Amino acid sequence: MKPITTSQGAARSHAPFASGPLNRRSLLALAAAAPMLAAAGCAPGASANGLRPDGALRVATYITPGYTDLFPGIELFNESLSAELGSDIVDFFDSGALLNAEQLVPGMLRGVTDVGFQTSSYVSASFPILGAAELPFVNDGFEQMRRALAPSSPLMTLMNDTLRPQGITNIGAMPCTEQWLFTVDRPVVEPGDLRGLRIRTAGHVEGEMVKSLGGAPVSMSSAELYEALERGTIDGMVSYLGTIVSRGLEDVVNYATRAHFGAYSVDAYANTAWFGDTGPAVQEALHSAGAVYAQEGTDIQYQVYEEDYLPMVQASSLEIVELDDNQIDSFRDATSGVVDWWIKAVGDTELAEQALAYVKEA
Repeated sequence: MKPITTSQGAARSHAPFASGPLNRRSLLALAAAAPMLAAAGCAPGASANGLRPDGALRVATYITPGYTDLFPGIELFNESLSAELGSDIVDFFDSGALLNAEQLVPGMLRGVTDVGFQTSSYVSASFPILGAAELPFVNDGFEQMRRALAPSSPLMTLMNDTLRPQGITNIGAMPCTEQWLFTVDRPVVEPGDLRGLRIRTAGHVEGEMVKSLGGAPVSMSSAELYEALERGTIDGMVSYLGTIVSRGLEDVVNYATRAHFGAYSVDAYANTAWFGDTGPAVQEALHSAGAVYAQEGTDIQYQVYEEDYLPMVQASSLEIVELDDNQIDSFRDATSGVVDWWIKAVGDTELAEQALAYVKEA
């Protein structure tokens, strides 16, 4: 499948900020100007029908084509939009060409992009309700999480009711397979084995999980992981298999403890104000594309996991540690405080407990 446009930029003019083809520099200038524009009552890039002045709908992600499990779903989303709205509608920027992981949601709130694909672990500190789907050992894993995050599910409805007033709307979720613990020097078979180890985590929920087991969470980008593991800067990481395979990390970690140490999703978000300004045809097309992404994109992701990623890791020198029920119970008990921490982070006990119930009941 071919992306709608390349990550080098969209060949469109966005007056009044550019009189010629738009490039990354002018987009970043627009991002910098956005707060002043908002203060003046002018939404950047807005037009009468909610699309951009030239009729474009901008989609951005930092995810690269190297993630052969995740990227096809994003392409399907774009193709669905194009089929509904026209082949020249979607301006697509991948691989962080427009906004990197830290910039994506703030940039979307400022109108730099209309739709952004973001990993939940990157933003659950700002939007704690998302953590309901990231907690360790709270359900039976991937399939249950997939049901919990399905379009129009009770959890998704509750999440959106919470997210919309904060400026973003989830229009499609792709749950990733469960996160394992990967270590360099010794396997983790019981909670105490992680004590004192420096473990890379991608989000706050994972960080609390690592701390509950006596480890020290370390934040760094996935691009830095190979060198950090090779040099001993970190002792391991929490990750789903896609990161291991896409970054070639099976060569530098020696042990993998397979259990539900956490989970996250890669979600399609829209700027709430922008979404509300679009016409019914655009809104329906976005909902349709989000459903395609959630269903067919997740199907592809899991197929790649089953047929490519898992066999590749199993065939590597990596030793996979399979835990029995008693061992899993010991990790569940040791990490139970993470749930209490998350409920406090949400700041609304009733809301948090309802979200957690929807995850467990899915």
